[in-house]
Amino acid sequence: MNGSGNNLFDQALYCLSICDPMEKVFHTKKLFNQWQNQQLDYKYSHDPVSIVAPGKPDKPDLVDPRKVPRRGFNSELGRIRLVHAIAHIEFNAINLALDAVYRFREMPEQYYSDWLRVAAEEANHFTLLNSYLGSKGAAYGDYAAHNGLWEMAIKTDHDVLVRMALVPRVLEARGLDVTPGMIQKLELVGDTDLVEILNIIHQEEIGHVKIGSHWFNFICDQRHLSSDETFSLLLDEYMKDAVFGVFDADVRMQAGFSKGELSYLESRG
Repeated sequence: MNGSGNNLFDQALYCLSICDPMEKVFHTKKLFNQWQNQQLDYKYSHDPVSIVAPGKPDKPDLVDPRKVPRRGFNSELGRIRLVHAIAHIEFNAINLALDAVYRFREMPEQYYSDWLRVAAEEANHFTLLNSYLGSKGAAYGDYAAHNGLWEMAIKTDHDVLVRMALVPRVLEARGLDVTPGMIQKLELVGDTDLVEILNIIHQEEIGHVKIGSHWFNFICDQRHLSSDETFSLLLDEYMKDAVFGVFDADVRMQAGFSKGELSYLESRG
């Protein structure tokens, strides 16, 4: 497998297989540019394969979430660990967006445009965070991380409806709630570089979750399903033990959540 073909699905799989983070960033952005320039077809002759683990570097070690190093705002080490944790999320988010392209066939052309753009923006987020780590004498892989995002990708790889409901609209949407608070704390300690990075990420993540909302609602309409009811049923089925925190209702409304969905989420909090 290489990065020289002109089939969208083959090239998305190639990007997924790349282990080196910056090489994955490069080829993901290249893939988006090729799509924008209409250099790729999206015909396919074989079904997608299950991906137990996408390409990733040997480090970081993946551990139970309870064993991930503590992060903080008041010390440089605490902020480095915080950035490392977010960088790991963004690295996973590149793979998740690529997998949304690779895995789900016979979707409208705009679906692939949307998720390729998400993949490219996630790649940029990772680059910004990785550069911040480098400026502090650290690197991605220095600290342990967990694999929760990709575990949910495996659980949802059988149905685009379930994927759109639970990955962008539940797991990734948590960033919409917690990032503004992180930015406020970082402003207090004067880390303007990290504040600037997180502001970029927060604004673009609203758009990413909105894309997930759009396609979730699109598929519900196609299948003649109530989106509010379907969302709550999927949460009950796949995340019945999950505990949710405080929600930023205004931002989530911008990202395509309905009042009914927010009410249900808050009842689970």
